[in-house]
Order: sequence, then structure tokens, then C-alpha cells
Amino acid sequence: MAQLIQEKEYLYWLSQIPSVGAVTIKRLWDRYGSFEKIYNIEEKELRKEKLLKGRIGAGFDQWKGHVEEILETYRSLEEKGIHYVTFLDEGYPERLRPLYGSPAGLYVKGKLPEEHRPSAAVVGARSCSHYGKETAKFLASSLAGAGVQVVSGMALGIDGAGHQGALEAGGDTYGVLGCGVDICYPQSHFSMYMEIPEKGGIISEYSPGVSPEARNFPMRNRIISGLSDVVIVVEAREKSGSLITADCGLEQGKEIFAVPGRITDSLSRGCNELIRQGAGIVTSPEDILDFFQIQMNKKLRVDEKNENGLAKNEKMVYSCLDLQPKFIDRVVEESGLSLGECLTLLLELELKGRIVQTTSCYYAKKL
Repeated sequence: MAQLIQEKEYLYWLSQIPSVGAVTIKRLWDRYGSFEKIYNIEEKELRKEKLLKGRIGAGFDQWKGHVEEILETYRSLEEKGIHYVTFLDEGYPERLRPLYGSPAGLYVKGKLPEEHRPSAAVVGARSCSHYGKETAKFLASSLAGAGVQVVSGMALGIDGAGHQGALEAGGDTYGVLGCGVDICYPQSHFSMYMEIPEKGGIISEYSPGVSPEARNFPMRNRIISGLSDVVIVVEAREKSGSLITADCGLEQGKEIFAVPGRITDSLSRGCNELIRQGAGIVTSPEDILDFFQIQMNKKLRVDEKNENGLAKNEKMVYSCLDLQPKFIDRVVEESGLSLGECLTLLLELELKGRIVQTTSCYYAKKL
């Protein structure tokens, strides 16, 4: 036990050298089998052995002079509610172990996904449509309610909707960040950031205090797919970070699913292309649950459920809406009611949480 603690400390020290990444750490471990031994080797020897090349490990020897302050930071992690889980630990995710470039260590607030339970990544565009956001929330809620763990990147748009759906269903969800776990990014997801560790976990390979830089996010995507058994893309443009996650999933041997969309919709082009290349099509939560061989106890009939408890005229207005935002004039035309009546009924439906006003005078259903 004491030896493991010491090895983890030296691994933590090594991981703080900016140019030393997961692949280099694994290469050094495979060669020497001890991080204490690696610490005691001189940089010129490592370069002679061709284990450090170019700028990788630059200043390796100089970093030894910072070991005490680095380890002081390491020993304070638990006080901050942060667990440091390394590949040396039994609790390290088995889904990540066989992957090339898997993180040497993970910082965790809360817990890691459970090995024996199915896990699904729900990812997509940050600037998504109302339809996409509601679809992601609906899928994640249904999956979480059936016992599937939901993994995503806690970003704006589809990612956040996936987490929210899982939380509302009382399920477990895990946010993988492109910054330190002590930083809430984006700040608008603060309540979600605080709630997720109560049921799941906030996870990152980046040390506490590391800011959310653009270069970090493609790297974190391999962890999102790595912790999942399937990757579900809800909305994605032709060039999208979500497609990077899907590519990582393919390289890792994961099953890829996509929600189809209109051929004229730029937000659906990435998903439609994935389907053209052979990804599974998602038209309902059952498509994913069938893959996991999970049966839902109750068939979901969203419209029927949402119309319960509505007055006659409310039902009439509600039936005119769908997940694509509709302008008030269309609602007036289709319902046959006056503008004043429609506005009153729309306000009542909005207050009841059945619909949402996406922009001024545009209304859509909530799933």
C-alpha cells in the first residue's frame, strides 16, 4: 500500500511536466515499471534511450526541483473533494485500460461510471436547435430511467441537455471536462455542475486549475467515448467536435448511433453522413435499449402524457405545436382561435411547463 501511494505521487509529479502526455508516460512505465525509478533517472539518459524526443520532457531535470510543492498540491486534492485515480489503481475504468493514449490519471469529483452497467455518450452541437435539445433530453432521460449511465461533455447545447435529461430521470450521469474539475465550464451550467457529482461524477485528465483551452476539448472527447459502450450523436454540423467523439468511438470499437435529420438542415449533415457511413439510426430510446437488450417497463407515449390535464382549448393549441418552433400567426391560423385567445393559452401552457417560447413569438413543445 505504501509503495502504491509513493508510485502515485511520482506519477502525479511526472504528469505535471507540461510536455509529457499520456503516451510518453505509458512508454516510460513500460520501460522501467516504476515512477520512482523514472524520477531518479537523468534527462540525458532518457534521451539517449530515445524515451524523450524533441521538446517532450524539456526541463525534465529542472522539474525535480519542484517536486515538494507539486506533491503538496497532490496531497491537498482529497481535502477539496477531488479523487486522483490512476491506471495503477483497481478503481481505474476498465473501459479505458486497453485504449491507446488512455489517461494515466483522472481527477474525479463524485464517482466514475460503474463497470457492470451499460453506458452511453450523448453528444452533439453546442449551437443546437430546440428540437435537438429536446430530443437529447428525451433520449437521455429514457436511457437513464432504464438504468443506462449517460456520459457527455457538459458543454452548451446537446451535451447539457443530455445531462439534464439524465438528472431529471434520477439516473447517473458523468461530465468529462476539457479543464480542471474545480472549474465549472460553461458557467451557465453551474447548478448542473453542482448536481452531477451527487448521482455521477465530474471527470478530467487535466489538473485542477487548468483553464478550458480549445486544444483540450478534442483530447477529452476520447475519454467521453472511451467511458461509453455506445456514442449517440443528436445534432452535428459537417465539421463538429461531436464527429471527433464519434471517430474516437469507432477507433475504440464502440457502436455509433445518430439521430437522422432533414437533408436541408446544416445541423443534421454530420448525423446524416454518419448514417450514410453505417452508423445506427436512432428514432426512439428503444433503438439503444435494444442494443443493450434492455426492455422498457412502460412504452413512452409523449403526446398522450403531455395532454393529460389540459383544457379543451389548451389541447387544441398544444396539438398545433411540435418540436420545431412555430410562429404565433401559424398557431392562430391552425387553431382557428383569435390572437388574444392563443396568446393567453400559450402563456398558460408555458407556465405549466408543456411548451417553451424559443424566441419572440415562436413556440414549441417540450418533451
